[in-house]
Amino acid sequence: MPFVTVGQENTASIDIYYEDHGSGPAIVLIHGYPLDGNSWEKQQRVLLDAGFRVITYDRRGFGGSSRPTTGYDYDTFAADLNFLLDHLDLSEVILCGFSMGTGEVTRYLGRYGSGRVAKAVLMGAIPPFLLKTDENPEGVDRSVFEGIKEAVIADRPAYFKDFLDNFYNVDTFGGTRISDQAWNNSFNVAVAASPFAAHACVDTWLTDFRQDLPKFDIPTLLVHGDADRILPYPNTAARLPGLIDDLTFVTVEGGPHNVAWTHPEIVNPALLEFVTK
Repeated sequence: MPFVTVGQENTASIDIYYEDHGSGPAIVLIHGYPLDGNSWEKQQRVLLDAGFRVITYDRRGFGGSSRPTTGYDYDTFAADLNFLLDHLDLSEVILCGFSMGTGEVTRYLGRYGSGRVAKAVLMGAIPPFLLKTDENPEGVDRSVFEGIKEAVIADRPAYFKDFLDNFYNVDTFGGTRISDQAWNNSFNVAVAASPFAAHACVDTWLTDFRQDLPKFDIPTLLVHGDADRILPYPNTAARLPGLIDDLTFVTVEGGPHNVAWTHPEIVNPALLEFVTK
């Protein structure tokens, strides 16, 4: 199993698990909360078939990566990504993030620039700034996130049940675009993640990315469902046109948060067209 060491907590190294498959132009797929790199299975296959080198990795605290109690902030997440890109000596790479993974892409470009990066993909985007403040009235009330943290502490598995129901809009797509078995798989991955990370990551959702977005000087694809209940479309994706210069915007009508799973017939052609042109 391949790992890259990104830090140390007491006597243990902090190791990021990754998978590196195929050959050709490299694309790094960065998963969302509370899943892992395997959640890209519907995209990995078509990208490999199209001649891409496909790299996935598990965020610290999730999947096969170490489960520290430090580093749950986007500066550290971006540094973890940078360690991986350095370790693999990647250039002209495409960074593709979903949900929390869009934060890694955004903060990476804001902090490290686009010297290694050819294109970016934001799917189910968390930028520009999710928290409602006096000067950011388009955000979401802080009380929502405090409630989430309380729910995670009170009964983490029960919280994940509700979260994943809204992650896939199960009341709309259950039995059609999301099977019970696929939902159960996501639930099993979620509850297997670090309990500490499950709670600590909630505060990262309130990161202000508005200073990072002007650093996007590469072609960028934005894909977002307009029925997203996790990162609501009006508070996130709808605000990005005008903040990113070279932006291709694909709205998945009626799409939930994880459109990569529920709507691959829309997501995959849009992704392939963008990364191959």
